[in-house]
Amino acid sequence: MGLSIISGGLVGLVFGFILQRTRFCMTGGFRDMYLTKNNRLFYAFLIAIFIQSIGVVSLIKLGIVANPYEDYSVIGAILGSYLFGIGIVLAGGCATGTWYRSGEGLIGSWIALILYMLSAAAMKYGALQALNQSIASQWVINDNLAGQLGISIWLLVGILGIVTSYLVWTELRKPKRQVASLPQKYSGLRHYLFEKRYYPFGAGIAIGLIALIAWPASQITGRNGGLGITTPSANLIHFIISGDQTKLNWGVFLVLGILLGSYLAAKGNHEFKWRLPDIKTIRNSVIGGILMGIGASWAGGCTIGNGLTATSVMSSKGWIALLFTILGVWTASYFIFVKPQHKEKNHALHLRNRRASVSLPTD
Repeated sequence: MGLSIISGGLVGLVFGFILQRTRFCMTGGFRDMYLTKNNRLFYAFLIAIFIQSIGVVSLIKLGIVANPYEDYSVIGAILGSYLFGIGIVLAGGCATGTWYRSGEGLIGSWIALILYMLSAAAMKYGALQALNQSIASQWVINDNLAGQLGISIWLLVGILGIVTSYLVWTELRKPKRQVASLPQKYSGLRHYLFEKRYYPFGAGIAIGLIALIAWPASQITGRNGGLGITTPSANLIHFIISGDQTKLNWGVFLVLGILLGSYLAAKGNHEFKWRLPDIKTIRNSVIGGILMGIGASWAGGCTIGNGLTATSVMSSKGWIALLFTILGVWTASYFIFVKPQHKEKNHALHLRNRRASVSLPTD
């Protein structure tokens, strides 16, 4: 356990620190693609996947990292990821987003996080296990996409690299928007750690490197895999309730490290503050957290486990899950943000028309 604490905890600590300082949460990234046509955070996400992919595929070929491919339910990946996408919009953050925002003191994120952990644990080990297995047994295939297509995995990595490079290049060619900046208060290392604003592409590079390091760091403890949030979150709840120390593996200390790293970053830049949400936010956090736990369990992963980690080894499950998570986010964004605005505009137009008709002179 000692090695897991050191290895998982340190990776999580750095990961949480970077997430908090760069505000890297794909809930906002996927939502902005739909609402404002801003794709920068999504392109940064692709950078992280590509950097990790080059490294981890090399490690697999060298025999340093074990074969990561497994069987999965296509139905589970589709339905679960779609529900997860809806859930993270309601919760105000994805799996890592709820962990690092909890480290900032947001009570709404704590509510979403606890319900996410509880529902995931119920799906994997508790009362909802039968529901989870009913989906997991449907349309099961292996997630080795290159093997299924009969091509070299390096071809898929190369395609990802070309697409990512083109998208990043087109984004960098756009005129830079002027962003108001606050006066610099710190100097030296403290400025760079706690104050400096970081461009999303730089954050993508840093997260890609952390995600790559996670593979061998996890492997040395006997855990085969990279970054993952849902199963470790469920394992933590299982340990708290049952006392089963076998659940205290590398992943559990990873998520605890994320919380601590975010807290340290938030304290360092004076952003930590206990904030109590309104009733509507509490309601959404509860519903969102439950949908996150159920959806991620069906899908076999979250935005990180599927969207960042599985995609890097060209897992068909990862890419399917990423697509349907985005679709879930867009669906929720329409009903939560777009439709109410249309309703308000139509109501305002109706009132103006009524006032105009009343003020018209009569014969």
